Amino acid sequence: MAASDMHGAKPPLPFANRDAAGRYLGGLLTRFAHRGDVLVLGLPRGGVVVAGAVARVLQVPLDICLVRKLGVPGREELAMGAIATGGIVVWNHDVIASLDLPQAAFTESLARARAELERRESAYRMGREPYEVRGRTIVLVDDGLATGASMRAAARAISSREPDWLIIAVPVGSAATCGDLSAEADEIECAVSPEPFAAVGYWYEDFAQTSDEEVQQILQLAWHDAGQAPVSQL
Repeated sequence: MAASDMHGAKPPLPFANRDAAGRYLGGLLTRFAHRGDVLVLGLPRGGVVVAGAVARVLQVPLDICLVRKLGVPGREELAMGAIATGGIVVWNHDVIASLDLPQAAFTESLARARAELERRESAYRMGREPYEVRGRTIVLVDDGLATGASMRAAARAISSREPDWLIIAVPVGSAATCGDLSAEADEIECAVSPEPFAAVGYWYEDFAQTSDEEVQQILQLAWHDAGQAPVSQL
């Protein structure tokens, strides 16, 4: 359901940037504010910017859920699947069915994605252990949902760690994808689902690529505020 339907106010589309989108999304999630059991997890990279704003609005801890899109060779923006930490792999069978790719293409894509996940794990965590997920209310955040492959992999990875309640939350997403993903979580907050959807970036004025340094800064600030500095800085 669109945010305007739920709250009687027209969503501010396009969002100025990811931080503005996160603040808007956080405003729709205030029932989770100031709760000791709540943890916000962002999908790097862009989703961490949105998640950081959500966590600030709710005044709850922030962490990351590492996931990597498996892009179609030569069309990397199109996801044929995704992989998440813990070995969770999700394939987008509709996309794959439209392709004529050799098996080697899938093998190579997986190998590259695993290597990138390992690099990001080291770069972003900086020696700090992840927050405990078991028994908590988890708000899993990205900057938007198009095919949903990355979020599906992330949701399954987090579900395997036995949270008490799992919410998928995005500022904007395809109505069909948001509907499909409702089976992967206890609750889904798709703030707005415009039609026709086109692409996630279409609904942002500034959708510049998020850098590793930006992700690190957001996480360091959140951990510092929570008294959870990275091990390397203790």
